[in-house]
Amino acid sequence: MHELTLLTRPGCHLCDDARDVVTRVLGELEVEASAPVGRLEERSIVDDPELLARYAEEIPVLMIDGRVHNIWRVDPERLRAALTA
Repeated sequence: MHELTLLTRPGCHLCDDARDVVTRVLGELEVEASAPVGRLEERSIVDDPELLARYAEEIPVLMIDGRVHNIWRVDPERLRAALTA
C-alpha cells in the first residue's frame, strides 16, 4: 500500500482541487482492486517551519512513498499510473 502525503495551506484552492483528484483516484482504484491501494495524509505547511521554508511557493505538493510526485496540479492519469505500476 502506498503512502500519499498532500502538503497544503489553508485557503488554497489548488490544494482543494488536488485533494479532490487524489481522493477520487484512490476511490476508483480501491473499487477496481477490491482493496485499498494507498493511504492519504494531509499536512499543512504552516504547521511545520521546515516544510514552509521548502515548499512555500510550490503547494500543493503530492508525495508518494516519501518522494515528490506533483507540484501545483495533480494529473489523475499520471497519479493512477504511479499507483498501479
